[in-house]
Amino acid sequence: MLAGIRAFFSERGVLEVETPCLSAAATPDPALLSFTTRYTGPLFPQGQALYLHTSPEFPMKRLLAAGSGSIYQVCKVFRDGEAGRTHNPEFTLLEWYRMGFDAAQLMAEVEALARQLLGEHMTLAPSEKLGYREAFQRHAHLDPHTATAQDFAQAARTHEIHAPPAMLAHHDVGIWRDLLLTHLIEPRLGQVRLTFLYDYPASQASLARVRPGNPPLAERFELYLNGTELANGFHELADASEQRTRFERQLHARSVEHRPTVALDENLLAALASGLPDCSGVALGFDRLVMLASGARTVGEVIAFPLDRA
Repeated sequence: MLAGIRAFFSERGVLEVETPCLSAAATPDPALLSFTTRYTGPLFPQGQALYLHTSPEFPMKRLLAAGSGSIYQVCKVFRDGEAGRTHNPEFTLLEWYRMGFDAAQLMAEVEALARQLLGEHMTLAPSEKLGYREAFQRHAHLDPHTATAQDFAQAARTHEIHAPPAMLAHHDVGIWRDLLLTHLIEPRLGQVRLTFLYDYPASQASLARVRPGNPPLAERFELYLNGTELANGFHELADASEQRTRFERQLHARSVEHRPTVALDENLLAALASGLPDCSGVALGFDRLVMLASGARTVGEVIAFPLDRA
C-alpha cells in the first residue's frame, strides 16, 4: 500500500519530503495533547523543551512558503491521551499539499487515491458529498448553524445519547454540536461508500479559510468510510494575522480547560507572513485505511506493537 501511495504521487509530480518529529513549538489546538521531552547538550546547555509533533503540518507549510511546490509525507505522529478502537498514541499519517487546489479539487484527488488503494480489497458504491448542514438535517433533524444548545440537548435525548453530567448545564453550542456529530452522525457516514462531509461551521475552521456568507463556512472537509473518519482537509489559511488570532483563541481555550500551555510556532507564523501560496492540504490516517482495507476491527490489529504491547 505504501508503494501504491508513492507511485500515485510520483505520477502527479508531487515531491516526497521529510520534516522533524521534534519541535520547540506545538499545536495549541485544545483537542490535541502533545508528548513533551527535553534536550540538553550543544546549542542548549541549559536544556530546551521539545514536543513530538501531532502532525507534520507546520513544517510542511514552511517548505511551501519557501517554494517547495506540491509535497507529501508519510510519517509517524504522536498524540497523548488517544487510545482505542481507532486510536493509538503513535500512528502513521499521510499528509499532502497541492498548489493551486481548492477544497473541491483536493476532495477529488483524495477520492482517486482512496479508490486506488481500497479497490483491491472492497467494492465501493459511488461516493457521496454531504454538506455539514444537510448531514445534521438528515440525521438529527435540526440546522447546526441556527440550533441552540437546548435544541441540541433535546436531539441528544431523542436519540438516547447520554451527555456527560458536566455538559447538562452547558450552553456552549459547539460542545453540543460536537457530541451529536461524533455520537449520532459520524457512525452513519460512509456506509460502503466514501462520504465527504464539507462546509463546516466557521468556528471549526482550525487552519482552514472561511468563506464569507450567511452563515460563513469553513473551507474544510472530512472523509468517512463505514463510520470511520479517514481524512481531514483544508483550503489552507494564508493570513498570518488571522492565524495568530486563532492560535491565541485556542490557547485561551486550553487555559479554561486546564490543559497545558504550549509555545506558539513563530516560525510557522513568519512563513505565513512571508507568503504561503494558495494551496489545499489533507491528512489521512494510514493505519485506519489499512484497518478498513483488511477488515480488521481495530487499528491495533494492523500495528505491529500497539500501546498495550509496545
